[in-house]
Amino acid sequence: MAVAKNVVRRALLYVPGSSQKMLDKTRGLNADCVAYDLEDSVTPGRKAEARSNIRRFLEQPRISGVKECAVRINAVGSSYAADDILEVANAPNLDTIVIPKVNSGADLQWATEFINHNRTYTGLGATSPHRVKILALIESAKALSSLSEICSTATSQLDGLIFAAEDFALDLSLTRTPSLTEFLYARSAIATACRAHNLSSTIDLVCTSYKGEEGIKTMEEECLGGKSLGFNGKQCIHPSQVPIAQKAFAPSEDEATWAVRITIADAKADKQGRGAWTLDSKMIDAPVVGKAKRLVSRAEACGIDVNALRERWKDQEPE
Repeated sequence: MAVAKNVVRRALLYVPGSSQKMLDKTRGLNADCVAYDLEDSVTPGRKAEARSNIRRFLEQPRISGVKECAVRINAVGSSYAADDILEVANAPNLDTIVIPKVNSGADLQWATEFINHNRTYTGLGATSPHRVKILALIESAKALSSLSEICSTATSQLDGLIFAAEDFALDLSLTRTPSLTEFLYARSAIATACRAHNLSSTIDLVCTSYKGEEGIKTMEEECLGGKSLGFNGKQCIHPSQVPIAQKAFAPSEDEATWAVRITIADAKADKQGRGAWTLDSKMIDAPVVGKAKRLVSRAEACGIDVNALRERWKDQEPE
């Protein structure tokens, strides 16, 4: 069975399903998640062609460098969503469906039930269909006010939220500025809701600048800004943005080292009956240890050699 092995989504790259050339180019990528798109990047007259392209593409041998193959369908309530699902639901290499313009729990419930009803593909050795994961795009004031309801729907399959800044700005008549402060409340609310409902991914807005040195700088700044708000991934619209996002949303070498030192020392402190101790002259207690353990897990998922760090710091003692 073709199942994504990794739910880390540091980069989610959109690729228009109407372009066979762009679909084929993803075979050379190393990306956490590629979302083959049927929505915004595909004109109405080419929706059927894009569906067929994506279905055929996901029937071919799985791409080794792409950890997760997703499809972004059209919005629930559009005249396209049902046909999108019917076309791609049984693609062998489909891991995840991205649902845009989720405004309520009802939107998510309809889509999930329709997907599950039409998902019959089992794969080799399986006796029942593998249920695909769901990512929901938050794009409006109504969606923002319904975050708790949305996050409490389809809980066995909903795996993350994505912030669609451009549609949100349109809904609220906002003007996007370089500081992104106009989105601060929305982004904080989404990141907090994901954490509160234990969703794997909270994926930040698209960086619309991607050309040249200025594009790289802007992308790096936006990634770090999103990370500081609690996001753990970013939407990408160009392949050049993928390595920037994947580097930014992975623990740095210093972060991974710090986390490993904490976990090693904490195990020793626990045996000594010490609930709080110090490292590098800073107090370490349960919340800090919890953060360190999450960092270690993420470092492992991002391909960092944590075992080598453990070996290097095996003699770390709590101070």
